[in-house]
Amino acid sequence: MADLIATIPPGLVIDGERVESSDGQQIVVADPATGASIATIASASPDDALRAVGAAHSAAKSWRETAPRIRGEVLRKAFELMIERRDELAEVIVRESGKSWADAQGEVSYAAEFFRWYGEEAVRIAGTLMLAPNGDKQIIAAPRPIGVSVLVTPWNFPVAMITRKVGPALASGCTVVVKPASDTPLSALLLSGILDEAGCPPGVVNVVPSSRSSQTVGAMLGDPRVRKVSFTGSTEVGRMLLAQASEQVLKASMELGGNAPFVVMEDVDVDAAVEAALVAKMRNGGESCIAANRFLCHEAIADDFSSRLADRMRNLRMGPGMDRTNDVGPVINERALVDIAGLVDDSVGAGAKVLTGGAARPGQGWYYEPTVVTQVDHDDPILRKEIFGPVAPVTTFVDEDQAVELANDTEFGLAAYVFSGDLGRAMRIAESIDAGIVGINRGFVSDPAAPFGGMKQSGLGREGGHDGILEFMETQYIAAAW
Repeated sequence: MADLIATIPPGLVIDGERVESSDGQQIVVADPATGASIATIASASPDDALRAVGAAHSAAKSWRETAPRIRGEVLRKAFELMIERRDELAEVIVRESGKSWADAQGEVSYAAEFFRWYGEEAVRIAGTLMLAPNGDKQIIAAPRPIGVSVLVTPWNFPVAMITRKVGPALASGCTVVVKPASDTPLSALLLSGILDEAGCPPGVVNVVPSSRSSQTVGAMLGDPRVRKVSFTGSTEVGRMLLAQASEQVLKASMELGGNAPFVVMEDVDVDAAVEAALVAKMRNGGESCIAANRFLCHEAIADDFSSRLADRMRNLRMGPGMDRTNDVGPVINERALVDIAGLVDDSVGAGAKVLTGGAARPGQGWYYEPTVVTQVDHDDPILRKEIFGPVAPVTTFVDEDQAVELANDTEFGLAAYVFSGDLGRAMRIAESIDAGIVGINRGFVSDPAAPFGGMKQSGLGREGGHDGILEFMETQYIAAAW
């Protein structure tokens, strides 16, 4: 049986063709489970990126004028093909990102839903018509596609972060250039083939993997044919892209870093809270922007909660995702492993206590043990930084006011979680937390039909739901008399 990875054409996708990089540079893709190379693909140069912009620009008029129903049917067909090929997509995700098999399959299902949702939204783009207050004209407010859009996606959800952007862009009538993460470009190339088969015309979706991200993205954002940038990644990089986007006054969507608090009140069902905490923390091994990053527990139940969470984390099976019995895979690369270990070691050095885990696993691959750290001081850097790994630091509070104060004590405001046996209390706390997404008594919050995005330095704009399609549109006002 042929290796699935070997069947993916390794070229850039520009105007419907698979092409080599103009300067011959390549990306070596590694398997985080072993550290070994699994593929070598083309790495786009700035010139290649601009060729992709040109292809998107050339295809823009035809795609914009394509009937919304037809655009929606392309997305619907892409959804069906993704579901049919769920195992293929999951295998590629596992091998290039290190996810567990269950997480990878879950991602494919979630990712496909964005195509189904926006296939339906394509025919529901509505404007308004009203008589002006003074009666002299009709006011027509009509949404229209903004134009060529550059989509920059991360490695942690290599398929879903693409469909969450491509879905609304195509539904609105925009053409796109996708710059996937250099750690996980194979998923994007495989997805491109599915979109081709679904009937997406050449030039509508172009894919330019590149190890020279700043140069390629910078070149595209400086091109006057580009009118929109959508980025998912760190706040640090987001700030730089916003500065570049300002030079062309581009519309920008930014889904940036997180530092999600998981607030546990004293009136909870501790077992239920632990199970939800496991989901909120360990989905994708903690490598998620909405992962619970710091656990804020009422001092009355903190020891009990921490002990039970440690028991559950201790029993998770760690290993390669291609072994479907494993619960937790490796982290994305060696640099991530070193960063996670450093945060935990520094916390322990400052007086925190490890209940389980607390070390990298020796041998091949980039594995860090599922870890619970307690007695963490409120000023510990582990509560300030996005861990992006399977580590749960626990700190305490004495009352509701302090819980809210600690939850908001961060520059980030993407996601938060609140657990309480009193729903009214939970709602009160949720409304007091500065986060764009709040889960109440549940650890899984993502949904293609819901608006996803952050407050403060966690981003601008929303993805998902009806809000997501508006990010790729601008309103034209027409004053008409008849």
